[in-house]
Amino acid sequence: MESLEKSHRYLSSICCVFVLCVQLQLGLTGDCPADGRTWVPFGDGCYYFVHGEEDTIKSYTFERAKTLCQGFELLTIQSAEENDFVIKYSPAVWKNNVNVWLGMYYDTNSDDMRWFGEQPVGFSNWEDIFSSSDLVPLDTCVALHSNTGKWENVSCLEQAENGVVCETNQKAEEAKPKPSALLSALVILSVVAIMGVSAVIWFLQHKYNLGSTILTAFEYHPPVPSRGHRPVLSGGG
Repeated sequence: MESLEKSHRYLSSICCVFVLCVQLQLGLTGDCPADGRTWVPFGDGCYYFVHGEEDTIKSYTFERAKTLCQGFELLTIQSAEENDFVIKYSPAVWKNNVNVWLGMYYDTNSDDMRWFGEQPVGFSNWEDIFSSSDLVPLDTCVALHSNTGKWENVSCLEQAENGVVCETNQKAEEAKPKPSALLSALVILSVVAIMGVSAVIWFLQHKYNLGSTILTAFEYHPPVPSRGHRPVLSGGG
């Protein structure tokens, strides 16, 4: 009987551990760089808002901005949600509104602006009026106004200084394939099998306890004769 209880507890523990391991194997978690800087996760990316002491804003030239983000990318915006994230989060970090460099350059092959990562500019948020139409295309950079979210063409050669946001993709802790239908089916069948065995053990345990109770209830105990009582013997004729 005690062995049945131990087996039941053992199988239950195996079931819990098995399910937990499967969840850990199938789950992917993102990770931002751990290099001592404060990286902020958003979507599939990580963002570092370069700042000075006490989170005060520090401005840099475009060339200096590229150096600060070496190994990563200057801010690259691919959606309206990402654009909104920058304009909403930057005042909380820098305690002020500031223009931010975008990692964009003029591509002579396409005669258009392009991201440094060679992605085409799918999303844009240009100002309605371009005040910098006289800029030489090859010397044109782009800055984002953190108070409005609008983009503006500015000169790369002038000593203009803007805020810097470095960006990188979140890294998966381990590259794991997506779970297949066969693996999912095996997981379900394994859990069902373990639960089935546990149910059988419970049934046998319950049946054993019930049988013991019935036997105890119907156990025969012969009467014990009282003291001083002698059995009456019948004598023959």
